[in-house]
Amino acid sequence: MEKDSEFVMEDAEPPGSMISVMDHADKRVPFIAINNLPLSKSVKKSPLSSQCIHYIPRLKTSVRSQTFRKKFFPGISNSEWNDWHWQIKNRIRDINTLSRIIRLSEDEYLAILCHKGPLPVSITPYYLSLIDENNPLHPLRRTVVPVKREYLHSFGEEKDPLCEEQHSPVPGLVHRYPDRVLFLVTDFCSTYCRYCTRSRRVGDGGEVNSQQWEKALEYIENTPSIRDVLISGGDPLTLSDEKLEWLLSRLRQIPHVEFLRIGTKVPVVLPQRITPSLVRMLKHYHPLWMSIHFTHPEELTIENRKACCRLADAGIPLGSQTVLLKGINDSVETMKHLMHGLLKIRVKPYYIYQCDPIPGSAHFRTPVEKGVEIIHSLRGYTSGYAVPTYVIDAPGGGGKIPVSPDYVAGRNKDCLLLRNYEGKLYQYPDSLEKVEICNYNNPDEGRENF
Repeated sequence: MEKDSEFVMEDAEPPGSMISVMDHADKRVPFIAINNLPLSKSVKKSPLSSQCIHYIPRLKTSVRSQTFRKKFFPGISNSEWNDWHWQIKNRIRDINTLSRIIRLSEDEYLAILCHKGPLPVSITPYYLSLIDENNPLHPLRRTVVPVKREYLHSFGEEKDPLCEEQHSPVPGLVHRYPDRVLFLVTDFCSTYCRYCTRSRRVGDGGEVNSQQWEKALEYIENTPSIRDVLISGGDPLTLSDEKLEWLLSRLRQIPHVEFLRIGTKVPVVLPQRITPSLVRMLKHYHPLWMSIHFTHPEELTIENRKACCRLADAGIPLGSQTVLLKGINDSVETMKHLMHGLLKIRVKPYYIYQCDPIPGSAHFRTPVEKGVEIIHSLRGYTSGYAVPTYVIDAPGGGGKIPVSPDYVAGRNKDCLLLRNYEGKLYQYPDSLEKVEICNYNNPDEGRENF
């Protein structure tokens, strides 16, 4: 029987991790160079070696993951499986390994064989364990395994449809809105989604450029209007605790930065990364919020639930961001199931995005009417907390524009006509020009003009 936790030797760091670590220091990260960061509390020195040893807390593993591990990684212990470094090091990136685990269709096989450039195939063993090995139409499988339609470019598709590069004052920083910026701190993700809005750049390198970080931080420091920084990428939670803490501490030293956010899919595709040491570090930098990319109810596993609960217990408000995808999550029942499941793990449904028109995305994109239909079928039929905002991130850099059913039906003299979720009409008095004196002993008196 395995112990609750054990020391695991680390053979290699993932992209963006610290290459050489210094002695342990039980304190918050000061304003110092990246390579001189103190050792995280979760990292210890071996008494027999100069190598780093990571303390791996046990994460409850689902029966499905255990079955998958024993079948395809029989020599790997449960503790190794739950080590996020192992998951990244052993992510599936080549056609031979992938075809050993799932039965690739001819469409999938040829698409992988023809791939060149950014957005490579990369799937963590954990996330692959959730995929149906026999069904090419399985919803999670369609999001991470390419098909030939990715190479068909349709009308309106652009490499940078949101014009992020045009709104980038310095490399890695997007300043589209007046009081907030998007800070792209890495191009690396543990698992690549085939509909990624940054397909033009993710997976093409991934190493942290400290000079680029410094230029972005300098811009933020010199722009007092910036009060909100969204840290994204790539996926910032693939950075080591040390580098992430260095970045957070630098941002927290800027007086006008009030609010920090992290955009990530790690709790979904790599829940092993959400360690106690990570959440202990993150809670020192409140107010800190997190937007998590969820796609489908099948992602709501035991492991994902534990990861989200750890984050929520650290006082980090969690919101979901879901891309509407044809044939994957574009039904009312699927979305309702997902939204209800998110609330159970303390994640507030935040946005449903219309899929961005990147090259080769036509097979993912639904008509906008489908998104409106889903919102209409949620509003009133379930808890308000379970109803996200449906938005289109306008091509050309227009920002997020909310799209919703039309609940205003018109006017009737001084009243606004409103349509409720059942389609019934109601009137709301909407004129302040007439001021009537009401006799409260006889409420109907004095209301003849309404």
